[in-house]
Amino acid sequence: MPLSGLLNVDKPPGVTSRDVVNRVQRVVRPAKVGHAGTLDPLATGVLVICVGNSTRLIEYVQRMPKRYRGTFLLDRSSPTEDIEGEVQVLDETNASSLTHKQIATAADRFVGPIEQRPPAFSAKKVAGRRAYKLAREGRAVELEPRPVTVYRLDVLRWDYPELEVDLECSSGTYVRSLGRDLAESLGTAAVMSALRRTAIGEFSDDEAINAETLNAENLAEHVLPPLRAVASLPRVTLSDEHVAAIRNGKWLSLPDTSPDAVELAAIDTTGQLIAVLIPRPGNRWGAAKNL
Repeated sequence: MPLSGLLNVDKPPGVTSRDVVNRVQRVVRPAKVGHAGTLDPLATGVLVICVGNSTRLIEYVQRMPKRYRGTFLLDRSSPTEDIEGEVQVLDETNASSLTHKQIATAADRFVGPIEQRPPAFSAKKVAGRRAYKLAREGRAVELEPRPVTVYRLDVLRWDYPELEVDLECSSGTYVRSLGRDLAESLGTAAVMSALRRTAIGEFSDDEAINAETLNAENLAEHVLPPLRAVASLPRVTLSDEHVAAIRNGKWLSLPDTSPDAVELAAIDTTGQLIAVLIPRPGNRWGAAKNL
């Protein structure tokens, strides 16, 4: 049976997410590989990698909320909004007099739905080109703000100039830009000096594996079931007959499903994910993704 599943990998610092994917690809070849949510080279932590047919489920992992622990240096700025760029210490501001309470109060104002301007050094496209490529050429890059949601933003430690925070946010949130905006609200600037993604949904760094130790011999013990990618979806168990029908592209009547459901995780009698179903005409359900 072709390999299909998920790997929760702990990305080390100093490498790209693509580097980690390439490492996994060498182990699982010829199965397809893709990751669900890029981490910058500076960042570490949870990188969910989908293997085989489970690459069809990347979008569901990307929807999951993310948790991060980030460290910022106040009274500093850089074009990349982190220490990867040329860091400038500001003379005109002095955040050393700020208290933990003042920063926590300001952080509370960033909890909830917000409009966030992505950093100029990002993978967002401007007129068909990556923003970071334009920025590296010295071109002025001003990206439009976009809606994101910060579910929680806690100040863990304030020891000037270092500020450490723990946060949970929606997909698409730039943590370095959140630090930028928080610092600006306090009358100063900040650069991100460290970032660790501690969780994506139920994928936590406690269970993440070191990609360097992954090999053909221990691969099977680390592969997680595809069902974990759609853990938030309501489930429906299909009979063997219905499984065969779905795999043949047929639509099913499923009268016991919730009328509010827009997607269903269809499993077989052994609990294996078979497909993600969506509503079809005539009160029936058909596969949007077949596993």
